[in-house]
Amino acid sequence: MNLQKYLTVTPEIAEAVREGKPVVALESTILSHGMPYPQNLEFAHKVEEIVRGEGAVPATTAIIGGKLKVGLTADELEIMCKADGVGKVSRRDVAVYLATGMTGATTVATTMMIASMAGIRFFATGGIGGVHRGAEKTMDISADLQEFANTPVAVVCAGAKSILDLGLTLEYLETYGVPVLGLRTDEFPAFFCRTSGHKLDYNCPDEATVAKIMKTKWDIGLKGGAVIGNPIPEEYALDPVWMEEIIQKALKQADEQNIHGKNITPFLLAHIKDMTEGVSFASNLQLAYNNARAASRIAVAYAGL
Repeated sequence: MNLQKYLTVTPEIAEAVREGKPVVALESTILSHGMPYPQNLEFAHKVEEIVRGEGAVPATTAIIGGKLKVGLTADELEIMCKADGVGKVSRRDVAVYLATGMTGATTVATTMMIASMAGIRFFATGGIGGVHRGAEKTMDISADLQEFANTPVAVVCAGAKSILDLGLTLEYLETYGVPVLGLRTDEFPAFFCRTSGHKLDYNCPDEATVAKIMKTKWDIGLKGGAVIGNPIPEEYALDPVWMEEIIQKALKQADEQNIHGKNITPFLLAHIKDMTEGVSFASNLQLAYNNARAASRIAVAYAGL
């Protein structure tokens, strides 16, 4: 393995990892494919500020100029947010983007992979990918789920995106031995909504408990990471019945326009934003900020163990 040739870690992040200080990975797909410019740039700076405010070091990832980037400069953040010619990169695409020098935004799966290469254990995102509705026919299952089973990074999220089949997503994770922990919740969160109707086996009362569980898992040599479901704050949560009606309309539009594969999630989120007149976008920002806080607190607690 020749990581040195491809992996670039900023000195601040490298030092923090070396000294066992808390570091939180952040993805770039949410910037390049999840939000318009310049709101995404404002979000990128804000989420990094939140991580620092909790005592951790932010590590936004991307693929630029044939390098796996861990930590971005202001100019690199601008490139990712303007998103001109920036692709959406999952695990299968990484070698292609590195070899050809294309610019790529990292998904949950790719961010986990790059974070692990850099020695980072914790990652905050909005919502994870999962089993898509109708997957029994399409076999459309996010690569994120296999990454959880194999890569030792714990991911704090507001559950899986509510456009997915949450029940099948949880079944898939169980099959592959991935712990799904609720952070102060008995139910798997549903992205914009605090509840999904799917009960979880483990409700962690605080971030310190999550940190202890992850340390124990890795101490005994169990491979893979975990999903930490952190519900959107109450004041920004949307009504599940209303959201399901909107999701069904968006799914119908996607079907009519033959949108599928890795293009489906950005398509659905954009149309949901339009149909909710921006309310879902505001909630998306808040749940991502909330996850950054929680991941940072978990990373701080883990560093103290």
